[in-house]
Amino acid sequence: MRTRKRRTAGAAAAAAALAATTLLCAPASGAAPGQTAEAVGTPPPPPARGRALTAVAKVSADRLALADVVAAAKYGTGEPISDPARERVVLDDVAERSAARGVDRRLATAVFRDQIEASKGVQRGLFARWDLYPSERPARRPDLAGEVRPRLDRITVRLLDGLAAAERPRGASSCTPRLMAGAVHEAGERRFDALHTQALLRALPSVCGA
Repeated sequence: MRTRKRRTAGAAAAAAALAATTLLCAPASGAAPGQTAEAVGTPPPPPARGRALTAVAKVSADRLALADVVAAAKYGTGEPISDPARERVVLDDVAERSAARGVDRRLATAVFRDQIEASKGVQRGLFARWDLYPSERPARRPDLAGEVRPRLDRITVRLLDGLAAAERPRGASSCTPRLMAGAVHEAGERRFDALHTQALLRALPSVCGA
């Protein structure tokens, strides 16, 4: 029963966060991927007691921003957005690293699975945008193996460390509202458009619910 109530509260908090960020951010053609042409405002930072969860939201936003680079590396090459074999390698690596940082393997795997799904959502959205608006297509194709994955690997370490630091607030009933507040703040700070804002919310539910 407690888990069901927590999931319901989490869904409500996510919906409220999305509504808040919709007021702050609106998709704009011609804006840089992940940004609006203009931000109406930025929400105030969350209270100090939510900083550990805010840090997790920040690292998640850092990882999500790299989805744009991954999309640029794949677009027009025929390489699929979804790569189950590669995803399994990433999740197995995360599960192995998590133990050394005192993070539950199941939690780490669930969180990173959400991160991967959120990234794929952004990539699909960008592919569709670039198909419709050729002028917005990336000017260069980054090296996925040599340039992008090392950056993702560094973020993996930071996110695992963030989960370890957030162990106590994760267990509180206020976890989801605080986490969503952190996500709203990050989305506003980065001027995320609707695509990236929704993906950020998609990346985070397992942090409190796993």
